Amino acid sequence: MQNRGKIVIRGIVQGVGFRPFVYALAEKYAISGWVKNLGSRVEIAAAGARFSDFCREVSKGTVLSTIDAVEVFPLDGEVGPGFVIRSSGEGSLDGMIPPDVAVCDDCIRDIFTPGGRYEGYWATSCVNCGPRYSIIKTLPYDRERTAMDAFPTCTACGAEYTDPACRRHHAQTIACASCGPSLALLGPDGTETACADPVAAAAAMLDAGQILAVRGLGGFHLACTEEAAGVLKERLGRPEQPLAVMVREDAVERYASPTGEDWGALRDRVHPIVVMEKRDPAGNRGISSLHTIGVMLPYTGLHHLLFARLRHDLLVMTSANMPGTPMITATADAVARLHGTADAFLVHDREIVNRCDDSVVRDGHIIRLSRGMAPMRAAIDLGGRCILGVGPELNATTTIYRNGFAVTSPHVGNVRNPQTLAYLQETVEKIGRLLGASFEVIAHDLHPQFLSTRYARELAAECGAELVAVQHHRAHIAAATREECVGIAIDGVGYGDDGTIWGGEVFAGAAPHLERVAHLQTVAMPGGDLATRYPERMLYGILPEEETLRLLVARGMGEVEAGVLARQVERGVNVARTSSTGRVLDAAAALLGICRERTYDGEPAMKLESAAHGVRAEDWDLEYGREGNCRTLQTAALLKRAAAERAAGRDVRGIAASVQHNLARGVAALAIDAAAERGIKTVALSGGVAYNAAIRETIRRCVEDAGFSLLVNRRYPLGDGCISLGQCVFAAAELDER
Repeated sequence: MQNRGKIVIRGIVQGVGFRPFVYALAEKYAISGWVKNLGSRVEIAAAGARFSDFCREVSKGTVLSTIDAVEVFPLDGEVGPGFVIRSSGEGSLDGMIPPDVAVCDDCIRDIFTPGGRYEGYWATSCVNCGPRYSIIKTLPYDRERTAMDAFPTCTACGAEYTDPACRRHHAQTIACASCGPSLALLGPDGTETACADPVAAAAAMLDAGQILAVRGLGGFHLACTEEAAGVLKERLGRPEQPLAVMVREDAVERYASPTGEDWGALRDRVHPIVVMEKRDPAGNRGISSLHTIGVMLPYTGLHHLLFARLRHDLLVMTSANMPGTPMITATADAVARLHGTADAFLVHDREIVNRCDDSVVRDGHIIRLSRGMAPMRAAIDLGGRCILGVGPELNATTTIYRNGFAVTSPHVGNVRNPQTLAYLQETVEKIGRLLGASFEVIAHDLHPQFLSTRYARELAAECGAELVAVQHHRAHIAAATREECVGIAIDGVGYGDDGTIWGGEVFAGAAPHLERVAHLQTVAMPGGDLATRYPERMLYGILPEEETLRLLVARGMGEVEAGVLARQVERGVNVARTSSTGRVLDAAAALLGICRERTYDGEPAMKLESAAHGVRAEDWDLEYGREGNCRTLQTAALLKRAAAERAAGRDVRGIAASVQHNLARGVAALAIDAAAERGIKTVALSGGVAYNAAIRETIRRCVEDAGFSLLVNRRYPLGDGCISLGQCVFAAAELDER
């Protein structure tokens, strides 16, 4: 029986309490030897009569770890008496640091234990919780390679750090009020306010209706009570945009109607924002005019301390950055950029090395992949090349594939400006460094003018990598499955093979052979992006008729403007062509008077969904056509029926429900016919429109009733946050065939 060996464990074993876990098992099984970090793996020298038991238990890992491989080699030489944790050394970079973790129940108890060492301390954490990715600079994961290096431990913390019986044994984030990061309350100009308890003072300001910028784990939030939400929206210039809220757990059901799945997500160690139905669909309109509300529980010691001092049980807690731009991380930047918005700043002095927004989920589907979920690491065999996927233009992430694993970054944002482009580059560089990546292939969007495409070209020229352009919607399907399928990709925009704007697509095959076999009718998009801001323009693009113009004029559009719009569509001047599902929903929202101007991303379609919520839909006759080799769903006919229903005085909410329902039926029919013709049993669904529960579930029922299975990706976002992974998958498949 083997009684000694060198054990090498690969995976996510940094920042997860692995070395103290190994130490505790060594004591339990009377094992002599040592454990050390080597790059992103752990190496153990072990000897003892119960070596096999020790090896089996070590292989299970900790709660936060992910074990990829455990290898046992012969052990040369003697290990000496006892077991020790050795200093880290250089090694391979084939793992990854875990995401940040919400503060655990044990640490919360410590914060609120009278007379305890951690009483009232905002940055309390242990091996099982607290910041990880947001503070890491390089691997292996030790305090001196994190933002905590600026805070040497006091004697008491040092004693716990070296105590094998303590859950803070080798916790790199260990700190207390004597030695750790501290809080300060700043005035609107950034000057520190003299106060004994910054948290209590901040809570009093919030209760009084003021707006505070709060520096958290991954960046700044703007916080206020519900009563002050209108003032915050006015200052931000976002009068309609829904705001996320943070709520005490015992008060969640005052505001929302969480399902069992919602509660599971809320209480998960990620503590994401969970989008769920409101308790009263018409209530809390100052926070959200939709039937849904985004709720998260407090996830740091600072949050728990704030709520312990607040009279309110709910705080608006929204990212302080403009939508689509990177989180604000530095205090000086926050003071400069939030002047006139925030009345005060509650800040800490721990560096945020890697910014990270809050993750968002709905019905178990990821909307935004970020804090607590990303970097997302998945085992996938894409061959021996190191591949970078730089992502799309909107709601971007990046993905790096290396040595059998794809690592997807936290949400980057909308790469339409230099600031977000710089963050994209920073993200690639930092995660690439943590992985030891040397890019051989760089995959990017097909659109030649995207800033991300330009960056891909420049980076490829620097490192000699091969470039692969991947069409947006094919990347959606490649991210969902590598197997043969009929893929439905329904979203807002994506540059198509033919130079038109796609967004309602049906493909057949498997990457890299995903043939476009059906799509929504290609229609006019007058003014391009202008039609996304003013959906009545999109309505006329789909229904270019006198009746549509009369409706727009009756609503206030000038005769001259209406005439220009008509001539523009007739002559095709500055008119894009699109098969986008999102634009059809926008046009329906405009037709029904639900939303005439988009003030935030997805607003018309989201308001249409809310108007339709809880209302019975009717089956309408659908019309189909052909464009080239593709079958099409005639969306003009669908909206013409909706216009007729409206003219007949039918209930707007019922029409909204029927538009969604029949659009989903039509898309499903296109996919079902394609699958039946080709003998394919699986239909994959992706794209941001699939977050709409009514549309998604109608497609599901139709597909399953027809005898096919529906695959919907639950590990990655349905929206554009999955594109960078799909780019890697598609590029690998394409290169394998060259």
